[in-house]
Formats: sequence, structure tokens, C-alpha cells
Amino acid sequence: MLYSPLQTERYKYEPKLPEVLKGDIHKIGINPKGSTKSETDQKELTELFPRTYGAPFIETVTLQEGIESESINIGVVLSGGQAPGGHNVISGLYDAMKKANPDSKLIGFLGGPSGILDNKSIELSAEIVDQYRNTGGFDIIGSGRTKLESTEQFDICEDVCKLLDISSIVIVGGDDSNTNGAVLAEYFKQKNSGISVIGVPKTIDGDLKNEYIEVSFGFDTATKTYSELIGNIEKDANSAKKYWHFIKLMGRSASHICLECALQTHPNIALISEEIEHNHKSLTDIVMDMVSIIAKRSEMGSNYGIVLIPEGLIEFIPEMKQLISELNTLLADHTDHFETLHTFEDQSRWINRELSRDSSYVFSTLPNNIQRQLLVDRDPHGNVQVSRIDTEKLLIQMVASILDEMESEGKFKGTFSPQDHFFGYEGRCAFPSNFDTDYCYSLGFNAYILAASGLTGYLSSIRNLSKPVGKWTAGGVPITMMMNLEQRHGKMKPVIKKAMVDLNGKPFAEFASKRDSWGIKSTYMFPGAIQYFGPSEVCDATSMTLQLEGNNIENV
Repeated sequence: MLYSPLQTERYKYEPKLPEVLKGDIHKIGINPKGSTKSETDQKELTELFPRTYGAPFIETVTLQEGIESESINIGVVLSGGQAPGGHNVISGLYDAMKKANPDSKLIGFLGGPSGILDNKSIELSAEIVDQYRNTGGFDIIGSGRTKLESTEQFDICEDVCKLLDISSIVIVGGDDSNTNGAVLAEYFKQKNSGISVIGVPKTIDGDLKNEYIEVSFGFDTATKTYSELIGNIEKDANSAKKYWHFIKLMGRSASHICLECALQTHPNIALISEEIEHNHKSLTDIVMDMVSIIAKRSEMGSNYGIVLIPEGLIEFIPEMKQLISELNTLLADHTDHFETLHTFEDQSRWINRELSRDSSYVFSTLPNNIQRQLLVDRDPHGNVQVSRIDTEKLLIQMVASILDEMESEGKFKGTFSPQDHFFGYEGRCAFPSNFDTDYCYSLGFNAYILAASGLTGYLSSIRNLSKPVGKWTAGGVPITMMMNLEQRHGKMKPVIKKAMVDLNGKPFAEFASKRDSWGIKSTYMFPGAIQYFGPSEVCDATSMTLQLEGNNIENV
């Protein structure tokens, strides 16, 4: 197999570990620290998880005496969308197992959770794992979005694990995947199966975080990759001086990616969905704010600029949120009838009759292409697929329309030449940054400690991430403490609560204090490509978000 020079060099990189995970692995143990509880719905969650709710927070510690490690078999599954660093989670897990006992086996389930249900797996050997160390992607065993949520599926999981003599499953996934992992852990414990479940927090969106999970892996690499691309476009805009670039960024449920990229690149406009919802801004309000900045820059002779837009923006705009909610309900309750309407004209007429008056008005004022996108196939939860909605094109059309009116009235004498972009897949499988390389290896290594200690229903947790790797701490956090109840398909179900951008937090405050200046002046920052070799302050730097949250703002 041929490798690029960079890939060859990355194979040589030896990930750094927190001090507590170095040394004799037989002297690494756990220290339970008190009980835990969820922020809300404590009574309901106690009833749903009687055997795992309220478990203690775990601190990974160094023991005075070594403990002999028995050989064990662990199954690992990659679940959901890709995120940079997944291969190093597996590498860290594999290395820890083999250090503890060379006879232990790591079984990789192929194609995500369906690999368990279909009993499709491979034993991961050193020869296999070594081909994927420090590289991007999930191609070592593949991923998938099959949900483990029914009793029948849980029984199959138990049977397959017993067949393969697996005593623990490590699920590398996001909030939904780890919610299902917590349910599976409770089920196994109820049946006294002797099989534990450990999760690893993954999602580039950054919305799986809390006091104990400071960041989900992949966020650092993805935002640095997007910021490089944004910086490149900013350099082009500053050179050509004739285009307004509207850039949509991944992040359906939260705007962490958009905020981080704004902190790194200083765009003229960056929309934060959570702020828009908090301030009850309408679509027209948003457009007029953008028009104001575009017009002011034009008066200064700057008929160009950069706009960052979070993927999920449209669901945070009050009138659009109401419209989408009504559409989701209508199309769920009348699926059979809707499928008999074969033309868009018939569909839109029926929709407008069934919607409330306000939502019908909003729907009818939207451009035809946006109306069509709102009626396409739903996601597995029955909701509008937000990533298919060209929000950036909608904003361009509306801004252009207002500017045309202003031009006809002599209020705008500049030019508006827009370009649209969507950065999504470009960041999901990039070579992981040194931060994600080290972080993911540590998460996997620590996941073994949790599993070998007989814990279940926990997420591997590495903390103190704004500091050098040696000062990172390790432990485990019960998944149930991160849960709340949300309505899914008409029923209240336990799910890990998504972490939204904190409008009172330091990252947003830093952005808010600078955006007025960024809006008018061209103070762009050009982060450049991710660096792997060179000064630590460049190669090992954490995200701006982590630096600010960790009170480490020297480099901002």
C-alpha cells in the first residue's frame, strides 16, 4: 500500500498521555467520588435506570500496589457520523488491553451497531491497528446509524457477546449513540449478563459537553479545518475585493462550530442560532442586520465580505421554528395522504390549507426552492432534514432583494456579488490535530481502565484540556447524569441533553465584544493548515473555545 509522506510521518507520532495513564498499567485504578444526579427529571430517570442511575463520578488514579489483569475480550463499535481521531480511540484501547494482558482481544464490529446485530466482526490485531494510527476517518471498521433501542436488539447483543466471550462493549458515538448505550447497560445489568457498556464522546458539532466532558473529540480538528478554508476565502476576498461569501457550517443543534470558526477567522458576520432564538429575531430582522453591515462596508468602498451561518439556524428563527414544527406534525399524521399528492403544486396547496394562518403566510413567502426543501424526506425522527435546506442561499436571495429595493431608491450605490459555500464533510475525516490525536488516544486508553474495573453506563472522561497533556486528568462520568426527558415520536424518552452555546460564557462574550469591529473592518485572521511539527504552542494548541473556557487567553 502506498502512503503519502505526511501519512508516513504521522504513523511515527507517539500520542502523549496524561500522567495518571503513564507507567505500570497494573497500578492504574479507579476512585469513586460521591453520587451523581441529572439536572432535571431525577424521579423519572431513577425509575427508568434503577440499577445505573446515581452512580458515582470516577477518578482514574495511581494505586500503591499493582493488580494482576486477567485476559478479557472487548468489543468496539463506531456509531454515527465520522469524527477525526476515532482511529486513535481504538489504538489507545488496543494498547491498554495488550499492556495489561497480551492475551486480551479487541473485537471490532463492522459497519456500526448493525455489526453487533448481524454478528459481523474482526479481531483487531497489531498489524491492522498500526495501519490506522493517527489518521482520520472511521474506515478501520466502518460506522453506521442503526439504533440499539429494542428488547429484541438487546437480546441479540447479549447473545453475540456471549458467543464471542465479550465482557464489555465500547461505543464510540454522539449523544444518541451513548443514550442507547446507557439503555443497553441498564438492560445488561438487569439481566445479570456480566457485560458492561462504556461510551466515548464523539461529535464534531461540539454539543456533547458538560462539566465532565469538556469537549467531544473531532471538534478541534474539524473547526481548524473549516477555519483554514474560511481563512483562504478571506484572503481571496481581500484580494479580489468583489464577492460576499456566505458560508454554511455543520452544526444542526448548536452553533459551537460557527462560534469557534468566528473566533479563529474574524468574519464580518457570524450568526449564532442560540442568540437569535434568545432575542426572538425574525428572518426579516436577521436579513436587515446583514444588509446594514453590507451597506456600511459598501460606503467605505468594501463591496465584499464573509458571512458564517450555522447549519441549524433556520430551526432557531421563531416563525420558522413554528412552521417546521407544524410541518413535522402534519407530515407525520397525514403521511399516506401526502404521498398521493404527486406534484409540488398540489402539495403546497394542501400544506397551506392545513397550516395555521401565521405559518401559512411564512411558507408562502419563502422562495420556491426552500419550500420544496422543507417537504423532502424526513430524518429517522420524522423531522425536516435541516442540512438539505439551503439556508445560505435563502439569506442571499433575501439580502439581494432588499439591496435591489434600496438601489432603486438611491439608498445603495454599491455592488453585491454573492457566493455560497457549505463546509461539512470536508472536516469529518481530516487527519486529526495533535490535540485530537492525544485526546482520542487518552479516551480509548482510559475506556479500557473503566471497562476492566467492572464499570458500566459510563463515558470515558479526560479533563483539564486547556493545559498541557501531562496535566490532563482522567475518569468516568455516568451517562444518566447527563440525561433529560424529551419528546420523540410522541413519547417522552431519555436522551443526553445537548449542550448549546452559553450566551453567558467566555467564548461568546469574546466574540460579542469584537464582532462590531469585525463587521465594518476587514480584520481577517488566516489560521492556515493544521500544523503537526514545530513549536508546541502552534502544534498542540487547543481550540479558542477551550482556551477561553479554561481561563487561558494568552493566545487570543
